[in-house]
Amino acid sequence: MGRVRGVTSTEAGLPSPAEIAKSFAEGREESLAHAYRRWSGLVFTLALRSLGDRADAEDVTQQVFVSAWRGRATFDPASGQLGSWLTGITRHRIADRLAARGREHRSVEAAAGLAQAPAATERLDEHTVDRVVLADELAKLEDPRRTILHLAFYEDQTYPEIAEQLALPLGTVKSHVRRGLLHLRDRLKEVKGDDASR
Repeated sequence: MGRVRGVTSTEAGLPSPAEIAKSFAEGREESLAHAYRRWSGLVFTLALRSLGDRADAEDVTQQVFVSAWRGRATFDPASGQLGSWLTGITRHRIADRLAARGREHRSVEAAAGLAQAPAATERLDEHTVDRVVLADELAKLEDPRRTILHLAFYEDQTYPEIAEQLALPLGTVKSHVRRGLLHLRDRLKEVKGDDASR
């Protein structure tokens, strides 16, 4: 997609929006480049206006088209326009980025608070240990379960958003989350039991 960045939608030879939408829904690879050429400017403009940062807007633009392509099976050209569908994905990705900024800001503030508290390292509580154990266990899971849980709990994505991004059925996503949580809970109990027996 990087090859077509900045190309305007008025370039000669570009199929009509309806033709692009039909090909996109059918999964024809050339339609992704056509869609990017026609709508990337709109997506980028929306992202830049909301985020105020060019690098973030470029990242969001790429994410939108990757997500759209992976989730193309959910797009029905008969029920809506591809441009509007992409705009909806754009708004989700912008919201995700804004939420991530908020988490980053809170993390920086928390780190600054810890740095200013000389005895902070002595106040590591059970919740901190739990988080470390869970992060370690999460890293050991196989994909797609590991990715699904990461998106759900570290990026605050909803089940439908995860299903769309990974092109998985919603029921599959819910099942992975439920089974993953049960596994993590059991592992946490085992670790605590091991600690208690020492």
